[in-house]
Amino acid sequence: MLQSRRPQTAPDVRAAILLTTGLALARLMAMFRTPLELYPDEAQYWLWSRTLDFGYYSKPPMIAWAIWATTALGGDAEPWVRLSANLFQAGATFVVFLIGRRLYGAATGLAAAALYGLMPGVQLSALVAATDAPLLFFLSLTILAYVRLQEAPSRRALVAAGLGAALGLAFLSKYAAVYFLIGLAIHLAASKSARAAWTPPAAVAAVAAFAVVIAPNLAWNLTHGFATVQHTAQNAAWNGVQLFNLQAAGEFIGSQFGVFGPIPMGVLITGVALAVLRRKLAPGDLTLLCFALPPLVIVTAQAFISRANANWSGAGYLAGAILVAAWLIRWRARGWLIGALALQGAVAALFLAGVILPRVADEAGLSNGLKRARGWAETTEVILDRAEREPGLTAIAVNNRFLFYAVSYYGRDRLGGDAPPLASWLLMHGPRNQAETAAPLTPAIGRRVLMVSFEGWRRAEMQADFAQAHDLEIGSVWLDPRHRRKVEMFVGQGFSPRPRDAVSGLPRPPRSP
Repeated sequence: MLQSRRPQTAPDVRAAILLTTGLALARLMAMFRTPLELYPDEAQYWLWSRTLDFGYYSKPPMIAWAIWATTALGGDAEPWVRLSANLFQAGATFVVFLIGRRLYGAATGLAAAALYGLMPGVQLSALVAATDAPLLFFLSLTILAYVRLQEAPSRRALVAAGLGAALGLAFLSKYAAVYFLIGLAIHLAASKSARAAWTPPAAVAAVAAFAVVIAPNLAWNLTHGFATVQHTAQNAAWNGVQLFNLQAAGEFIGSQFGVFGPIPMGVLITGVALAVLRRKLAPGDLTLLCFALPPLVIVTAQAFISRANANWSGAGYLAGAILVAAWLIRWRARGWLIGALALQGAVAALFLAGVILPRVADEAGLSNGLKRARGWAETTEVILDRAEREPGLTAIAVNNRFLFYAVSYYGRDRLGGDAPPLASWLLMHGPRNQAETAAPLTPAIGRRVLMVSFEGWRRAEMQADFAQAHDLEIGSVWLDPRHRRKVEMFVGQGFSPRPRDAVSGLPRPPRSP
């Protein structure tokens, strides 16, 4: 009697699954054991997830959708808000293996997955509710589909449709997905075989799938004055920064050694230099370089011209990790590969230890990096306790978006019902962020307000917007042995904001009597 045989998983696939699962479980343990609180941006995304939409003021909707899904399963505690980040990065790690395996073989695929999964920037991204983790996961699927498309599959149009859908989901995560389109354009210009892979049916299928996925967010932007697009442009604006700053560009490049890893970054630079000297690239190398280099080059230029954050080049990490693994194996640089993995593994272990036991980071002199994930629950308690002692409040208003989101999250069980609404005081004549857009302080709710100034910022101007301001109280919360947070609270009565300057938008100084 014949027995059916189950298909066996290849050893390299099993190894990749074990690697991905092991890293995910280690991060999961850290996520559920850490005492660190939500960073205010994470609290902002949580607040968005309470009202599902196809777009939000500063980001596309994927992060809010993901938080809604995980908190629907486990509740609103911090680990459940962050859970999707770990899952997205685990998925990206495994897809990196699949891309490396398809382009170069099993050994490169496993090395690439390990380099990516242990990357310092990925450690942080996997534990923080932010837009980078879903972006990288869906970009990895997009690149995998693109590599598959180059192999002339029998179902080319279907693969192209999958590429378009994955790219659309990447755009719904973060608009930095545009770097894939830049890399695609460069690759099509440089490779005749890449151009040949795009038959008319395949191109139509990719564009159609992309359009279907991205259409709801485009419609949302159309009906909201392209709020997300404008914010993304403003985020990279030149206002208030020194232009043409060589030091800023150098600092950004230096940060990439920390984010990508010192050895992998050195290998990437060396490999690019060798490719330029030899003027020859393997087809797989060309494909990956077209997706790895544009984010690094463009953001470095942006850092020189204006400013840039270290994670803005993150769209290049996927292809970069695979390329570094391929080069190290091709160069038979086994020692460098082992050294890179050992160093990044040690950094990952130290990072997870600091997350689980923040005093480890404090003793290492790194407490400043954790202060924005500490003390928000206690700060919220200080504010709401003061509010409960004040009779007849019509609103609680803060002058800082971080404080607004932190109070919204950590005060979620005390706000609402008969409690006064939480509002944002506007410094300028118009809103500058989602908190000011969604919940501005207005005369209608400004009859008797507990005003809260973050670190004392602009308190005098806040007081000048009221007919009366009295009962100043200063509260402080220790974040660690060296840092504390201060809030200045007073009661304002009769909110009537002074005129703002037509040019600067700032409050006009009061006239002298």
